[in-house]
Amino acid sequence: MATATEIEVGRTRVARPTEARTAGSLRWKRIGLAILRPFAVFVPVFLFGTFITFLLGTLTGLNPAYVQLGEAATPDAVARLNHQYGLDQPFLVQYWTWFSALLHGSLGSSWIDGISISTLIGQRIVISLSVAALALVIGIVVGAALGGVAAILQTTWVDRAITGFTSLMSVMPPFTVGIILVAIFAVQLKVLPSAGYISLSQGLWPWFSHVILPAIALSFDMVAGVARQLRAGLVSAYGQNYVLGATVHGLSPRRIFFVHVLRNGGGPALALVGLSLPNLLGGAVVTETVFGLAGYGVFASSSALHGDVPAVQGVLVVSIVLVVAFNLIVNIALNRIEPSAKRGV
Repeated sequence: MATATEIEVGRTRVARPTEARTAGSLRWKRIGLAILRPFAVFVPVFLFGTFITFLLGTLTGLNPAYVQLGEAATPDAVARLNHQYGLDQPFLVQYWTWFSALLHGSLGSSWIDGISISTLIGQRIVISLSVAALALVIGIVVGAALGGVAAILQTTWVDRAITGFTSLMSVMPPFTVGIILVAIFAVQLKVLPSAGYISLSQGLWPWFSHVILPAIALSFDMVAGVARQLRAGLVSAYGQNYVLGATVHGLSPRRIFFVHVLRNGGGPALALVGLSLPNLLGGAVVTETVFGLAGYGVFASSSALHGDVPAVQGVLVVSIVLVVAFNLIVNIALNRIEPSAKRGV
């Protein structure tokens, strides 16, 4: 018998408008919770990260007067620069001033040349993000392909070969891979440049030819990780009862893989992708040095060596924002894609 909110037409129950509105409201509520839950986690992470960043900069004991003037810094010059940069204020006052400026998009000025940190980072982060984004794409595409093939052909020689290959990739550092790539493609084959960077505005191929080698060098560990996690997740999904039921009902292997297995078994690999960005940013220092890229990593290393505390703090803050934002996107994707995540909403 039909309920108060349903009418029966033949053998089909048709929901009345009130029920449809209720279902739509619940759906939007689930979507809202899936978005707000990651925010509830990552906003405190951002606040804590920025506080620790500023605290570490203060604990270094470095002073702009000694960075700019060296041994010629007099007490009057030290006091003047401390007042100029607000370093004569209590710690919490300094932090609030810095954090308020941060919320307005200002990262302060360099102690070395007085140039805006936002400008200095903006000039270099495009290079690093170009390499990191391409490495991310390579890691996802190649890692997913290897992991998917290994899971489909599990226990065969193909599976064992992929497992051995990815294990080898995981132990090869970007520095070594970069040197090998330069020796092969730049020195021997002479098909790609060995160093430098050209903006995308000057052409797709010039840009791609300068970032592909560092991106490949940076992607090795991610390819191996995605392949291993995806294979493990897919093999586990293939062993579930719903796969057997889908097979009995005559669904094609392709449909079973893409609709059921991949969706249920891809969660661990997707979570790993969310954790990969810090490694890509961290590996940029070494990779950019090998390929002569004046990017984000080289700027961070140079600023630390010269004692430019605001520049180092700016680099750390931008890194925190990138990592938090990227993980936020991945968590929202997990809640939208993975059925088990949806059931928890």
